[in-house]
Amino acid sequence: MSNNSANLNIRINPELKEEADAIFSGLGLNMSAAVNMFLRKAVQEQGIPFSVSLKPNAETIEAMQEAERIAHDPSVKGYTDVAEMMKDILS
Repeated sequence: MSNNSANLNIRINPELKEEADAIFSGLGLNMSAAVNMFLRKAVQEQGIPFSVSLKPNAETIEAMQEAERIAHDPSVKGYTDVAEMMKDILS
């Protein structure tokens, strides 16, 4: 590995940068060292070194469960015609 260094310019939210700087500083690191640690770990793992998912949060899960209950509730009126639905909404 070379002792040369390369510059990396990235754009991030200023508040995120400030919060991350505070965390890294508490660990005795600067932003450059922390990013280098992340990149080294990514190379070692051959991917993002933590789980990345589209898993819904608790509020979304609750809304999905409510939608499922409504969809299977025979007392809830369903619509196949938008005009009929709008008529009922506006009445």
